[in-house]
Amino acid sequence: MFDTLFSPITVNKTVVKNRIAYPSLGLLYSYDGKLNDKYYNYFAERARGGAGIVTVGPVGFDVVGSGKVILVIDSDDKIPDFQKLTSIIKKEGALSWIQIFHAGAYSYSKLMGGPDPVAPSAIYSQYSKLVPREMTLDDIRETQEGFVKAAVRAKEAGFDGVEIIASAGYLITQFLSPLKNRRTDAYGGSFENRVRFPREILEMMRAALGPDYPISVRMAGNDFVEGSNTSAETPAIAKVYEQAGVDMLSVTGGWHEAHVPQLPMDAPRSVYAYLALNVKRAVSVPVSASNRITDPFSAEQLIKDGFCDIVNLARVLIADPYWPQKAREGSFDEIRPCVACNQGCTDSIFSGRPVYCIANARAGFEGERNIAKAATPKRIMVIGAGPAGLEAAVRAAEAGHRVELYEKSDRIGGQLWIAGTPPHKHELWDLVNYYDALLDKYDIDVVLGHEVTVDFIKEEKPDHVIVAEGAEPLKPPIDGIDDPKVLSAWDVLENDPMIGPSIAVIGGGAVGLETAEFLAAKGTLPAEAMHFLFMYDAETVERLRELCIRGTKKVTVFEMLPKAAGDVGRSTRWVLMGSVKRYGIDIITGAKVTSMKNGTVTFERNGAVESMNFDAIVNAVGSRSVRNVSDAMEKTGVPYTIVGDAKKIGQIDKAIHDGFLAVMSIR
Repeated sequence: MFDTLFSPITVNKTVVKNRIAYPSLGLLYSYDGKLNDKYYNYFAERARGGAGIVTVGPVGFDVVGSGKVILVIDSDDKIPDFQKLTSIIKKEGALSWIQIFHAGAYSYSKLMGGPDPVAPSAIYSQYSKLVPREMTLDDIRETQEGFVKAAVRAKEAGFDGVEIIASAGYLITQFLSPLKNRRTDAYGGSFENRVRFPREILEMMRAALGPDYPISVRMAGNDFVEGSNTSAETPAIAKVYEQAGVDMLSVTGGWHEAHVPQLPMDAPRSVYAYLALNVKRAVSVPVSASNRITDPFSAEQLIKDGFCDIVNLARVLIADPYWPQKAREGSFDEIRPCVACNQGCTDSIFSGRPVYCIANARAGFEGERNIAKAATPKRIMVIGAGPAGLEAAVRAAEAGHRVELYEKSDRIGGQLWIAGTPPHKHELWDLVNYYDALLDKYDIDVVLGHEVTVDFIKEEKPDHVIVAEGAEPLKPPIDGIDDPKVLSAWDVLENDPMIGPSIAVIGGGAVGLETAEFLAAKGTLPAEAMHFLFMYDAETVERLRELCIRGTKKVTVFEMLPKAAGDVGRSTRWVLMGSVKRYGIDIITGAKVTSMKNGTVTFERNGAVESMNFDAIVNAVGSRSVRNVSDAMEKTGVPYTIVGDAKKIGQIDKAIHDGFLAVMSIR
């Protein structure tokens, strides 16, 4: 079915078994720059799952460039640990690559008690919030030699190929960029001078590694930063890389400080494949595409259509390391989806925490969390088919238990249906499809439309009960909360009732803002209509942009705290707030709502009382646990575990991880 995706490809003289690569992605499983069992177990799983290339990285070679927290290969005594890792990866059937890294102006070394960051020019960095020290010619030569020495150590450690990072706004892109490189010597000014730094690194590296050893570059297809390189310039940069001896180019999107989303759900699937094609047209070496390539059908088609030769699956292989194996076997409906939420990966890294995955409870815990086959299978009753209950049900069945799943509504999924309704959030529904496939695979008894009671549990006498009752909207003690014009965010997102043009949303957290976005998007131009009108020049570009963001609703959000979106992750908050601004949604912060009667929102702000009238008011202040069964389980005498929102209100990751851990604890 996916013959092209699983065909071999040769990089230099090295044969890669398929067209699937796991690219470098920071993990933070140590803070001393050293490998440990957490890394070994993580990479073993990615290699075991069937990827052709598994890339370890980013790996630095000095404190200035690595910021003191990422892995480093800065001395020969690090080689044995990396030899152990390459042996593990190869044993599991993949080729091992390494990405050599230098952050330049993006480095946090100074904030961690180290030296000042360095860059081609002393220009303030919006990313690190620091002014780097301008590199001297000696600094440049020393850094180039650092790249090469790291590559030589990597080869000695057994890596099958080496990659240098020239993307995301790190050091090499800073040299390439006319925005960040203001030098007046041989390394600044003209295009030829700006590419000199990476060109010399690659030439030195090729001389040191020999003609047959694979070298690749992770390059930006477009910086997406005003004044920097665009997709018009990057093909010429790619040609320089090829002439300098590069065997493969891995093309990704823009810089960390770009105002174009690279990774969240807002970015359409495979949206940046065009950047790989743009580079591929200019070179003869293999080119890989990156970002938001999620399913085997898309991956196969991108290669067939000539966009790229290889697909990079980073977060996708965090969510499911066995994506390649399942795709090859035709079990693609059993692939655990990456829903591009960024919570466990990008948000964690940006917050200085180790990577995990909301949907894969084992990611980052491969050596600790495993579902073992039960020595004595039990009859397990799971109450509630939201994410916590679904995860518990399928893992219990995986362990060999006999599982019965009860859900009081007429469909599985619980709050996933609500969470996936706002614009660009529909991929959360893929989790429902995934669990549905596993329920079928494990032949789990699913009973819908059945509200479990304590008496029912006593009658059935299961060996163990996992209670995943979930949550319900919180009704704050505000005058008028039961007024006919007041709706819950859950009702709006689940049932999409007809609402007048003027709407208030009470609560400026993630749920409130996403509900506001859902409402504000009503009446805007859909993507297919946009494409049609643009292709036929039916409207001006300015008018089309207006039609994309001006709908039929005017939405105002009231938030009691000084700042909205306080519970939204760093990597996605700016995207959500950008959408709020574009849709013209007003946010009133520091507003304590005291009444919602008759469509009038009365609130206190800065010591004054104000009122505003609306056609409808949406309550989005939060949720509370449902514990109808949970609080009565002791009376049944049956062993039980409470998971998800029924245990404590949280996000999807807590629910899924709770379900997994509940099964691990059954004895």
